Amino acid sequence: MTTKLTGTVALVTGASSGIGEATARRLAEHGAAVALVARRKDRLGGLAAEIEQAGGTALVVEADITDRTQAEAAVEQTVERFGRLDTLVNNAGVMLLGPVVGADAEEWERMIAVNVRGLLYTTRVALPHLLKAAEDGPRRVADIVNISSVAGRVAMNGLGVYNLTKFGVNGFTESLRQEVTQRHVRVGVLEPGGVYTELASHNKPEIQDAMITPLLGVVEFLAPEDIADGVAYMVTRPRHASIGELWIMPTEQA
Repeated sequence: MTTKLTGTVALVTGASSGIGEATARRLAEHGAAVALVARRKDRLGGLAAEIEQAGGTALVVEADITDRTQAEAAVEQTVERFGRLDTLVNNAGVMLLGPVVGADAEEWERMIAVNVRGLLYTTRVALPHLLKAAEDGPRRVADIVNISSVAGRVAMNGLGVYNLTKFGVNGFTESLRQEVTQRHVRVGVLEPGGVYTELASHNKPEIQDAMITPLLGVVEFLAPEDIADGVAYMVTRPRHASIGELWIMPTEQA
């Protein structure tokens, strides 16, 4: 096990599947104690056991971050257990594709709640602890990594509301970076350009067939582990080195 993050604590939202699971494993491999935050406690328990069997430390925190009280409690529970918080990975997200006209308004609300409000709630309560870690932590720096998407930079047909949420994440990230960068809290956004996770299974079959299936034979989709490697790359950099924006793009199939 490598030790670049030994003595630090990381909190990962959406840790019960896909990118969240892979990111938690990778940070634990680098020596961080990891708080696993998500709604599905059973999945979190299995991941925590896996991390601990490999010699790491994990805390299971069952929470719905779209509820401000639960988001705040997740951060406070982490700090109460470990005494600190050095890294926040805002990974929880929902991607429901479809046209603006005729789309399910409840799907819109869910995307906005998870992708925007949940991220804001968690960041707001975590920030004082991250600022403290940057002052007196073992690495004298703290990190926030927001998992966004290239849909936060490029508008695409059928992604209207998803674009809305991810453009918001990117703008918030850039603004927050300017606010805290002089206090040694590094704020960055990681933007996958095509990663295939179970998120895609939540789309209606007709949307899946029209928008995703045609791409499967064209590009080599990224795996959750590729995104986890990107997160680890951002947070294990030397103290003076900051990555504000990182794109990870799939390649075309040969």
